[in-house]
Formats: sequence, C-alpha cells, structure tokens
Amino acid sequence: MAIGSCIAALKFQACGIFGTSLNNLNILPLHSANLVMKPSVIEARANTRTDGAKLQNRRLRKKFNGTATKPRLSVFCSDKQLYAMLVDDQNKKCLFYGSTLQKSIRKDQSCTTVEAAERVGEELIKACMDLNINEITLYDRNGLARGERMQAFEIAVARHGFLPR
Repeated sequence: MAIGSCIAALKFQACGIFGTSLNNLNILPLHSANLVMKPSVIEARANTRTDGAKLQNRRLRKKFNGTATKPRLSVFCSDKQLYAMLVDDQNKKCLFYGSTLQKSIRKDQSCTTVEAAERVGEELIKACMDLNINEITLYDRNGLARGERMQAFEIAVARHGFLPR
C-alpha cells in the first residue's frame, strides 16, 4: 500500500528538448492485489575457488624446479600408454625419456601396457644410477589419477626409494 501511494504522488515533466512538455502527468496508483513483494535473499557461494588438477599442477611446478642432481620426474599416462621423463628445469634438458611404446621396453608383442609401465620404471632406475641421481625433487603426475599403469610404474620406482614422500 505504501509503495502504491508513493508512486501515485510522483509527477513527471518532460524536458523542452523533445518539443513538448507534459505538465502534471499523474500516475494511477497500483492495486495491492497486483503488487507482490518477494524478499531478496543474497546467497554466499561456497567453494568459490575449486581448482582442477591441472591448475594445481601448474602452481606446483612454479615452486619445485628440477636440477641436474635432483631432477623432476614427470609422468603422463594417456588412455593406452605411459610416458616418463626426468627433467632438469634449470638447464631445460630432458635427462631421461621412457615410454611403453619403445621397442626396447616392449621386447615382445604379448607384453601388456601394465608390464611395460613397470619396465619403464626399471629403466628409469638404471638411468638414475648411470647419472648419479640419488633423489628426485618432485613427482609430477600432471594432475592425473593413479591407474593400473601408473601404479605399476610407481611400485617399480618406489622399490629403490626414488619417490619423495
């Protein structure tokens, strides 16, 4: 009711720029049956910053850089294959690269990708021994979840204590 009476009291006048002036134009009051008041509710958003695994991984890479003596172990697991790299970020070099696609790791056609992923881990350990690497700065899974191939690779590498805790 109060809003309707306020609106009825307003008077509009048009400016002379438009060529006509409207003097004392009254607006009719609104009926209270048509006026529905809804309370305005402001809701706070919970978890406004939910980052995906890729964004978290990018932030991690800014903090941890691999060196020649303590490289970063980067592992990527696609739908069918596994790829592993030892990266020296300071000199921008790849110290080791291994994948389940390499013929030296596959050896025979009947080898499954899980077995090949375990062999990639063993080849990584051999390369670390040759390069005199005793420790890894960061185990970078590229934001991926642990699947069968990733677990087989991790078991082979963890046997020698290379995965940081």
